[in-house]
Amino acid sequence: MNREDIIAVAAGERKADLVVKGAKALDVFTREWVTADVAVCGGIIAGVGEYSGKEEINGEGRYLVPTYYDAHLHFESAAVRPSEYLKLTVPRGVTAYNADPHEIANVCGDGGIAFMARDVRDIPADVRFMMPSCVPATPEDSSGATLTAADAVKCKYGLGLFGLGEMMNVPGVLGRDPDVMAKLNAFDIIDGHAPGLTGKALCAYAAAGVMTDHECTTAAEAEERMRRGMYVIIREGSQAKDLKKLLPAVGGKNFSRFMFCTDDRNLEDVSARGTIDNCVRLAVGCGMDAASAATMASYNACAAYGIKRKGAIAPGYAADFFLTRDPVGELPEAVYFGGRRVAENGKALFETHPADCSAFLSTVRLAPFGEDAFTFPFRKSMPVIEVAPGTLVTKLGSADSPDGLDLMCCMERHRASGEIGHAYVRGFCIGGGAIAQTVGHDSHNVTVIGDNARDMALAVSALGEGGGFAVAAGGEIKGKVSLAIAGLMSDKSAAEALAERKKLRAALGGLKHAEGIEPFMLLSFLSLTVIPEAKLNTKGLYDVTRGKYVYNG
Repeated sequence: MNREDIIAVAAGERKADLVVKGAKALDVFTREWVTADVAVCGGIIAGVGEYSGKEEINGEGRYLVPTYYDAHLHFESAAVRPSEYLKLTVPRGVTAYNADPHEIANVCGDGGIAFMARDVRDIPADVRFMMPSCVPATPEDSSGATLTAADAVKCKYGLGLFGLGEMMNVPGVLGRDPDVMAKLNAFDIIDGHAPGLTGKALCAYAAAGVMTDHECTTAAEAEERMRRGMYVIIREGSQAKDLKKLLPAVGGKNFSRFMFCTDDRNLEDVSARGTIDNCVRLAVGCGMDAASAATMASYNACAAYGIKRKGAIAPGYAADFFLTRDPVGELPEAVYFGGRRVAENGKALFETHPADCSAFLSTVRLAPFGEDAFTFPFRKSMPVIEVAPGTLVTKLGSADSPDGLDLMCCMERHRASGEIGHAYVRGFCIGGGAIAQTVGHDSHNVTVIGDNARDMALAVSALGEGGGFAVAAGGEIKGKVSLAIAGLMSDKSAAEALAERKKLRAALGGLKHAEGIEPFMLLSFLSLTVIPEAKLNTKGLYDVTRGKYVYNG
């Protein structure tokens, strides 16, 4: 950036490199649309007003919007490598990301984090990786790696990490665990994860330096966090859909405390409906004006994280914006990053340089098993996991009969220990088969759910050493998707992965399951012991609220 040149262009003394003429530009400071020329010099917006440029683009009848910021996501949840993910999302006007690679870190340690960072190199997007704070998620989990505070400091400086990822170990914060304290002390920017936390416990959590929370599921939760000085990241994922529930908490006085994220979104949703652009459309559909929704999706996130000179169409700000005929439309006509056109009509105009993934193949190591591994004695008043559409939060219930229940198993897959946890699940309603996968937050052991032992065993066997998703029914494998990279991500292009997943979805269509759930995404979270209330890990059924096992085995 040549500051003298930018000043000269801003003052009208010389032509800009690029001028978008006569577009309705979003003023994020007043949340208004202002018709003006926008002049760009050296990747920076020099001026807003009347300008001429070496290249001029007709913006009449179009809107000019700052590109969007996904404030918290896990690339791995889309089951493609980050570079393939970005080829789908940058053309939708999303060019900034706070990415927490704790999925691959739980399988492959700090080497997995480094792989993710290498995979996005030279891509025209502002990808800020966070240091996974809890690997494993809790001391009760059986992960493939453990990352200490010393590892966190090493990664922070060695990989240039932006901050500390979602601090899920709330008991560790409140109890002042030495390793947790050392991690908190090592970072200025700290993301949170505190579902259900309230009162003095929430005060203590915020006082520890935690800035954000994306786990709010009610307006009351969001309001309490905002009043305690935290930022609320409104999540709209594939299974966790919180936007419509939280939007009533957003008002004129607290508007700056809210932003959007996707957290965990499957490839089908990313491709068909987008990510943060989808949040903007949903917010407008709920009654928010487009200018406010777009501001939440751009400037609010930059301001929350202290990122200067980004997220606005104003002099001195980065020339990251998109041009569109509809501010809530599906695909912008053009996306600019640093003043350079990087996407057009839904197509990426940039090349990627995928990182070598050979060190992260064949990561599934299961002990030998038979069909008897997928049986579990039922008894009266049996504790069960109760699931519901649109949420990751479960309930701990009980059942007097196995009718309407499915059996879930969680199998340790990193060291072939043979450890298996069992639990019955109400509300999943799978019928006529089983689904198995190596995506199981956050330790990513093998999880399987079904209504008969034969299909459950068959589905698990089909995963192989590479891992992935499998659907079995009637003693046959009906569909399978390989996730060669750490058992979490495909090593193929997004287009190829989508084609495979389409076949898998067709196979899933032959099985019954409850309406309103995303079966693969929901199953992946039934082993996450940091979201209430009842979850299953390799050791047994765990009561998250009470912090103890309901039973082992």
